[in-house]
Amino acid sequence: MKNLTPLLIFLSTFTFAQDVIQTKDGDLTITPILHGTLVLEYQEVTIYVDPYGGAEVFEDMDTPDIVLITDIHGDHYNQKTLDALDVSKATFVMPQAVADKMAENWPPSVVVIGNGESKKVKNIQIDALPMYNLPEDDDSRHIKGRGNGYVLTFANKRIYISGDTEDIPEMRALKNIDVAFVCMNMPYTMTVEQAADAVAEFQPKIVYPYHYRGRPEMSDTEQFKKLVNEASPKLEVRLRNWYPE
Repeated sequence: MKNLTPLLIFLSTFTFAQDVIQTKDGDLTITPILHGTLVLEYQEVTIYVDPYGGAEVFEDMDTPDIVLITDIHGDHYNQKTLDALDVSKATFVMPQAVADKMAENWPPSVVVIGNGESKKVKNIQIDALPMYNLPEDDDSRHIKGRGNGYVLTFANKRIYISGDTEDIPEMRALKNIDVAFVCMNMPYTMTVEQAADAVAEFQPKIVYPYHYRGRPEMSDTEQFKKLVNEASPKLEVRLRNWYPE
């Protein structure tokens, strides 16, 4: 696809594939890090999404200006990783449930946002939307309203980050998404088939399957790509190594 330029960056321990999305106001750089963790860089603003895995996986990244957290679970809100990072200049964006867990670890700048709300942080539009399991009940691993998926707007590009969600109608109803990060691991989120079918409905231009470690038969990214492209041949599926050795 002409607006995506792949670059390879070799770190001391990890190898990351870094992509550049061209917006009308400059480049957006996407770096998959680990599991559900990624880094977005745009106009001198660096965003860490669900930082996890220790400081070493961020070794060659700029310090964050925004830390975006989706949910309370340890692979999304990971205090050990946050304690090891320099987050002194970062604004944390999070749901109330994460804010409640932070307690004595409260960062200097916090924006609490709930499902259906929108905030502008460092000139970047952040829309929070639901992420939850079906059927909806109090015993669910991810109950509706606790965590956030996010849509971030960078100039004319809209980026969807699913967080831990199942195949929910709010995801299928998304419009005008340029890049989507979509989870798939059972029994926590979606099967490959559910994720592929949802993506084929809301039609992002580019999709990254992420957060897929788990039972191998439930995390086949090649099968995900095959199913998506059978339904939508022009939809670009980007497979990246989210679990470097």
